[in-house]
Amino acid sequence: MFKKILLFVFLLSFGAAAALVFQVKDELERPLGIDEETLYQVSSGASLRRVLTDFESRGWIGDARIHEVWLRFQEVTGIQRGEYLLRPDETTEMAIRRMIAGDKVMRSVQLIEGWNFRQFRRAIAANEYITHSLTDLSDDEVIARLGLDIEHPEGWFFPDTYLFERGTTDVELLRQAHRQLVAELELAWAQRNENLPFDTPYEALIMASIIERETGVPYERPEIAGVFTRRLEQGMRLQTDPTVIYGMGDAYQGRITRTNLQTDTPYNTYTRHGLPPTPIANPGRGALRAAVNPAEGTSLFFVARGDGSHIFSDTYAEHNAAVQQFQRNRSADYRSSPSEEVLNRERSE
Repeated sequence: MFKKILLFVFLLSFGAAAALVFQVKDELERPLGIDEETLYQVSSGASLRRVLTDFESRGWIGDARIHEVWLRFQEVTGIQRGEYLLRPDETTEMAIRRMIAGDKVMRSVQLIEGWNFRQFRRAIAANEYITHSLTDLSDDEVIARLGLDIEHPEGWFFPDTYLFERGTTDVELLRQAHRQLVAELELAWAQRNENLPFDTPYEALIMASIIERETGVPYERPEIAGVFTRRLEQGMRLQTDPTVIYGMGDAYQGRITRTNLQTDTPYNTYTRHGLPPTPIANPGRGALRAAVNPAEGTSLFFVARGDGSHIFSDTYAEHNAAVQQFQRNRSADYRSSPSEEVLNRERSE
């Protein structure tokens, strides 16, 4: 009788153990209980136990303890904070391992080449995944908050598509864009041609910003740079519309007139010689490199064709003919180049 009881107990224990094994196996191999891809935020300092307990409370897994014991047995620890995309076809272990690896959802903000600082700030402020602290500050206050040793923000932030985690601050993004611009400017300056008509990296940055605003056609940037370089070398005014527009500020409403070209501001390169006092936009890598490596040639003028590219001319007569050909449909009060009177006065000065 005693032997029969021992056998019964053994069989009962074996059966219970086998049932437990199958239960654990089913729990570990079962996909997460979600019907579609789901964003999940792991807060700073969250532990493996806290995440698994949260999964259980949401009904995504059956027993958090089973998963925790199994994962700790495999020495799986060190979940990273951030936002993750959970998939309905993955197991809990697969999801947790991605959290350990830091396979996070990255958001993006695009800062376009040729945008000014105001446009950069507007794009960042409009991004819902960024934590905002600069929205109501002036540009000077933003510079102070960023801790930058610059007098004017224009041109000091690199245009690019920046990836970031949800909750990244606008301060962090702008600091990253500034560091990138400084690195790109230093690299370009180190690879500059000799005998440029300016002496500092900041002047190269100003030139690059003008090039960026003058053309969206990448292959033209060195040629545009060549025109401006030769004009500086020959003591001619740059006479470029984008600087005038920048100097007009909020008064610019989509077009410039002869009066605008003749109204003096620190940025009016029709009335003043040399470079404007600051950049007029945030230049990209191509414009930076073109500014310090201008194309050789003899052209001193260019005019827009209307398709984004330009016609380049050596003489004013050639340039005027190109203006007549490609700008004849413009308003009578608009000039893409100085008049002969203005040009002659410039030469005499």
